[in-house]
Amino acid sequence: MKTQVVIVGAGPAGLLLSEILHRHGIDSVVLERSSREHVLSRIRAGVLESTTVDVLRANGLATRMDAEGHPHDGMRIAWAGRDSFFVDTWKTLGRRFMVYGQTSIQEDLFAAADRRGQPVLAEVADVVLHEHDGAPGARPYVTFRHGGEARRIDCDFIAGCDGFHGVSRRSIPEGVRREYEKVYPFGWLGVMARVKPLPDITYVNNPRGFALASYRNQNLSRYYIQVPLGDKVEDWPDDRFWPELKARFPGELAEAITAADTIEKSIAPLRSFVSEPMRYGALFLCGDAAHIVPPTGAKGLNLAVSDVFYLSRAMARWYGRGDAAGLDGYSATALRRVWSSVRTSWYLTTLLHRFPDTSEFDQKAQEYELDYLKNSERAQAALAEQYAGLPFEQAD
Repeated sequence: MKTQVVIVGAGPAGLLLSEILHRHGIDSVVLERSSREHVLSRIRAGVLESTTVDVLRANGLATRMDAEGHPHDGMRIAWAGRDSFFVDTWKTLGRRFMVYGQTSIQEDLFAAADRRGQPVLAEVADVVLHEHDGAPGARPYVTFRHGGEARRIDCDFIAGCDGFHGVSRRSIPEGVRREYEKVYPFGWLGVMARVKPLPDITYVNNPRGFALASYRNQNLSRYYIQVPLGDKVEDWPDDRFWPELKARFPGELAEAITAADTIEKSIAPLRSFVSEPMRYGALFLCGDAAHIVPPTGAKGLNLAVSDVFYLSRAMARWYGRGDAAGLDGYSATALRRVWSSVRTSWYLTTLLHRFPDTSEFDQKAQEYELDYLKNSERAQAALAEQYAGLPFEQAD
């Protein structure tokens, strides 16, 4: 079997890449280790930068998003004993972001793949990447098992979109690969409930810990609270979660929160992780295969989309004009946006959470940083620019 691009991973990065490549006349085969049902069952965030919205619209993937998604003009920040304030991305930048769940995006991408007959092989095992190091005469190919049979696909390029635990990043030699990581000393307990959400996405800094009110649709809310790393979901029954959540929100906002039976509950650790480079010979990394950010900045899915945007553009130039400049510059271009988002996520995480080893000095500095952000239009504009999404770099 032969194709132009083998895409490892059928999450949003992998299926979006296959869609855009198809629109440029570039063939691909997608390999996924899990079942489609498992991929669709993964619940993720749903805040889309304006640039992500633009990419989905430009590639015919926005019909449902535009009908069911919810544009937002900004996000609200509150902290104990003070009035909340609104960071207005629309007023500052003329850009809105969209709330549209990642599960819905995944459904839309599978539907698009089905319509065009995209080869997506699910439940593959023992994936191994071969001759992808760019050595003279190397001819990349991928071996795997599917349906109990050994298979091989020859290709020009391999796109590793298989997440943090996938094979792609580990296929870059340790002597070439450099990894950066910061692990935070707490996790997020997240719940979903069929209740009316607060009007704004709201971040809260409270002595009891961080809290967040997010949004799925007009009758579906997503809430989070900061919890110790050792906590388990069983430690947080609904009759404990809702009082704790409301205790962290200021009075009027707390009164607007409706408690109900939760329909999903999970705890996720927080960390920042970046692997460089994002290209090794014929292998290109996209999304969580190369980087993880804490969800505070709502950047994970958006970074995957920006990686795909840059890589698909580079491949289109190569196949269309024989121009390798985009491929050669992919890693550096993608990493500039990655590190910008890593910094934003780190900043918001540091600003809004209570750290177990915080000194009195650190706490005062955090409080005055919040006060500065509240009262400085320029500081809010800088945060709004990062939160709503920086423009993509233009091609040379």
